[in-house]
Amino acid sequence: MRGSLRGCIVCNSKNSTMSDPDALPALADWDRSDPDPWLALLMDRSLPIAPEAKAALVRDQRSRSRQFLLPIVRPFARMWIIIAQLVHIVSPRWPHAPRFLHNSIAFGMKNFLTPDANRLILRHFHLGAQILRFIADNATPGFRPQLEPMHPRTIDDVRANVFLNHDLNIYNFLIALNAELDRRGTVIGRVETLDFSAIEDDVVLDPLPAGRFNVVDLQTAIECYTPAYAMLLTDRDFWRATNSLQLDETIGLYAARLTGEEKHLAMINNGHPLIPHSTLRAGFRLVLHGLSTELLHGFLRELKARADTEHKDDRP
Repeated sequence: MRGSLRGCIVCNSKNSTMSDPDALPALADWDRSDPDPWLALLMDRSLPIAPEAKAALVRDQRSRSRQFLLPIVRPFARMWIIIAQLVHIVSPRWPHAPRFLHNSIAFGMKNFLTPDANRLILRHFHLGAQILRFIADNATPGFRPQLEPMHPRTIDDVRANVFLNHDLNIYNFLIALNAELDRRGTVIGRVETLDFSAIEDDVVLDPLPAGRFNVVDLQTAIECYTPAYAMLLTDRDFWRATNSLQLDETIGLYAARLTGEEKHLAMINNGHPLIPHSTLRAGFRLVLHGLSTELLHGFLRELKARADTEHKDDRP
């Protein structure tokens, strides 16, 4: 898993920053008097993240869109969040147009977002679903909470209220899981032999658009989508969605109790769900949520690989 990214950095000279400033930095372009910070982060192996996700994230974060467009978009986006909140003080249940919201998001993804940004967005739903299923399989064997399917392969799949359902799934999962634990009279604790069947190594997606106008990076896109989320959903829906980001800590703690490992908890930035943050910085916190999900999934992949190796070594 790690070697594939290293090989890409060392050998893929066509990604040289000399020819394309939005491409992956190449080891061949290493200048000791002016080292590329992104090359250092690509070479670093401290985070348990899938190589394809790390490459997509680095390309996205070092893009010209994020460098020049994001600082312009962000203050206006936050201003519109404030306006949306003021509207919902007067009218907390209107507007309420989740279908229009998701159609608008899909339109933007298809026509303006980079393939890397779209890949990271679609991956997120798959990884989140796998993590929740892993927790259920090990915390309450034989019981699986009823949740909306989260396996979008294309951008058009997003139109089925996927973003909204993703947030609903997290809360419904927590309620159903803990109700089942109460019914059984048990708590989440360390499991000696973990069931990793939910954790998959690859996320298969259909080809993503790479047209002339597909240049907007992930952070800029999220900053644009967040005020739309605030305006086109009810006040309760937006509040619930933004506060779900802080459940990263809760899900991380569940994984820690099941695995007996706690080092991944240091990678969680959205913490303290009992004390919600302001909704104003929801866009940036959503990016952190995506990173936390990638890192937790990568951590579980490493544990799965370790368990597979130990199982092979135990065979006679």
